Amino acid sequence: MKLTSKGRYAVTAILDIALNGQENPVTLSDISERQSISLSYLEQLFAKLRRHGLVKSVRGPGGGYQLGLPTQDISIGMIISAVNENISVTKCLGQGNCHDGHECLTHSLWEELSQRIESFLDQITLAELVNKQGTKARTHQTHQDFDNLLVVNS
Repeated sequence: MKLTSKGRYAVTAILDIALNGQENPVTLSDISERQSISLSYLEQLFAKLRRHGLVKSVRGPGGGYQLGLPTQDISIGMIISAVNENISVTKCLGQGNCHDGHECLTHSLWEELSQRIESFLDQITLAELVNKQGTKARTHQTHQDFDNLLVVNS
C-alpha cells in the first residue's frame, strides 16, 4: 500500500486549519506557505474536501477556509476518501482479477489488510491529531522554559 501525496496533503491541510483556524478562516496561501504544499494542488484538494462538507469557504476580506464539521466528527478516513485516495493493498485494487483475471492465492489476505487499514483510519479523528499537536507544543515549551531556567541560573 502506498498513500500518495494527495491523501497526505489533504490530512496535513485540514490539520493546519484545525490548529490555526479557531479564530478566523485560514487561507490556502497560508497553508501552502506553512506546509510547503503547492497552492494550485491545495485548490484541487479543497474543491473535493468542500464537496464532501469537510471544509467550508468564507468569502471576502479575511476569508479562507474553516472546518465543515467539529474536529471530533472528522475521521482521517473521511479526509482520505474525500480526495479519492485508494488505500487498497491488493495488486488488483480489490477487483479480484490479480492473477490472469482471477484472484491470486493471497488476495483475501491483502483484502483483509486493506479493510483493517480503512477501519484504523476511520477510528482516528482530527480532534485526536489536534490534541497530539497540543501536547507536543506544551512539551516543547516546557523544555524551552527549563533550558531558559538553566541559562539564568548558570
